[in-house]
Amino acid sequence: MLNGKVILVTGGTGSFGQKFVAAVLSRYTPRKLIVFSRDEWKQSEMKQRFPVDRYPNIRFFLGDVRDRERLYRALDGVNIVVHAAAIKQVPAAEYNPLEAIKTNVLGAANIIDGAIDRGVERVIALSTDKAANPINLYGATKLCSDKLFIAGNAYSGNKARFSVVRYGNVVGSRGSVIPFFLKMRKTGVLPITDPRMTRFWITLEQGVDFVLASLERMIGGEIFVPKIPSMNVMDLARVVAPECQTKIVGIRPGEKLHEVMVPEDDALHTIEYDSYFAILPGSREWSIDHYVKAKAKGGQLCPDGFRYSSDNNSQWLTHEELRRMVGTVASESNE
Repeated sequence: MLNGKVILVTGGTGSFGQKFVAAVLSRYTPRKLIVFSRDEWKQSEMKQRFPVDRYPNIRFFLGDVRDRERLYRALDGVNIVVHAAAIKQVPAAEYNPLEAIKTNVLGAANIIDGAIDRGVERVIALSTDKAANPINLYGATKLCSDKLFIAGNAYSGNKARFSVVRYGNVVGSRGSVIPFFLKMRKTGVLPITDPRMTRFWITLEQGVDFVLASLERMIGGEIFVPKIPSMNVMDLARVVAPECQTKIVGIRPGEKLHEVMVPEDDALHTIEYDSYFAILPGSREWSIDHYVKAKAKGGQLCPDGFRYSSDNNSQWLTHEELRRMVGTVASESNE
């Protein structure tokens, strides 16, 4: 469905954006692929990776999702938007709350208005497991963003369709635990917040594939959640640095012991498939029974009391799988 389309990705110079751009250019023939971001240095680096003589359909557009006028200009003629721009470091959002709100909430509102006014066909917004029952500001802003995108379907008429993708921690992303442990093992001691801590894990490639698949199947209004494995922080520590001691430092402010992607309250209107969940809007305008019968195609409504969290997951990463992931992150960081 991307062939011949004009695609815009916000936050296009970030970890996800770069992987998404590479995947789209290798698998599809879009008429135009617009990288929208506010980082001119990263854009210049991407231009070297994707030179115009080899990729004549790529465009680099400096701008910020906070800037409504600039965003409207970038959305001219666009068919599909993947919204990946965000302030997502938990401590930074806690210390700079208004900055997180301006980007994650008001920026989302600008995307929605611009998509409707400029005739965009489909919008997929990236979310996070921290948006489910949030306890930190970052999670709260992403929950608000999710609600905005889902509500966008109610007043877009037959214009833009909006859906959300929610997944867990991305392996090896900036500020994540593997690069941190690799750095700290030189000291001989790995700081552990809590030995019981668990997290959902997904690779960048899996995240991109899930977004592309969600673009294909969305009808608008769904929050798509992939079924991905969990890991325990102590298992990771043993794989990264078995020779190191561990020091319990306690859970940081705004941090959970376990992450949740489908809370019990949302499970009442969540469809389970073989490889993912689709959380449907809880509004009266949506007929869940109709969706199950006409749209689910093999999915079924989750049972009462269901909860999809990193501690009750049926999939867990083995030490060997963790070892391969750590090796990939280590080799990429040395390039």
